Amino acid sequence: MTDAPQAELDGDVLNVKMPDGAMGWEQWFLLISDVHWDNPHCDRKLLEKHLTQAQERNAPIFSFGDFFCAMQGRGDPRNSKDSIRPEHTGGNYLDLLVDTAAEYLAPYPVLMLADGNHETSIRAKLETDLTKRLAKALGVNAMGYSGFIKFRFMMTGGGRSNKVLYFHHGSGGGGPVTKGVIRSNRQAVYLPDAQIVVGGHVHESWLLVQPRVRLSNSSRVYLDNQYHLTGSTYKQEFNLAGGFHVERGRPPKPLGGWWMRFYWDNQQHGNVGVEFTLAT
Repeated sequence: MTDAPQAELDGDVLNVKMPDGAMGWEQWFLLISDVHWDNPHCDRKLLEKHLTQAQERNAPIFSFGDFFCAMQGRGDPRNSKDSIRPEHTGGNYLDLLVDTAAEYLAPYPVLMLADGNHETSIRAKLETDLTKRLAKALGVNAMGYSGFIKFRFMMTGGGRSNKVLYFHHGSGGGGPVTKGVIRSNRQAVYLPDAQIVVGGHVHESWLLVQPRVRLSNSSRVYLDNQYHLTGSTYKQEFNLAGGFHVERGRPPKPLGGWWMRFYWDNQQHGNVGVEFTLAT
């Protein structure tokens, strides 16, 4: 690949124009959520591994909410002296979060940052938008709690095609048994235009494929797949000795994100295939 994808935000839709593709073409993306970057329990070693791999693969990075934990501000009932990094100790706590995060992420190909419940909570209570501030510092796109990403392809000999990703940071607790998978059945009903549906929030990691029967504008019947993914977290909360997570009987959670790879595939409608692999 010689060119990088170009993104333009139009309301709640991020339009991503892909480089022209031909036989052998591929483009990677890194999908992450619930990084909780400023939390001392964030596994930054693992995060840096994935960010460096994204850099090496020329893979733009999407963060689907809760990049920040941001719970150590004045007046926050959740704050704890044990849960703040030394570099964030100061009277301008939120400024320090944004400034240090911008410095940390600057070398990496971040393309979009979206809101999670931790960011929206700060905006509601303290009237500052951490997502937009960080995005502005990095010169990247900021989006809300949910939205669409439209990938636009021009393939040599294959014409134009699109793939649509819908994201929603997530809600609820996910369920100790279902792990939030039931949301895929609900979303499949009201998201007919999305081939990819991404969520987070519940700190689980799963991929579910929903096959669909489709009818084209030219009355051609064909099958396609709708992919439902939930991204996990980079915060390792499990500690046998105790703490909020263990005292509530919660199990260990998977760490990491997802790799999304678009590629030339003559077997796929529109000559663009997509596959997902765990970033672990």
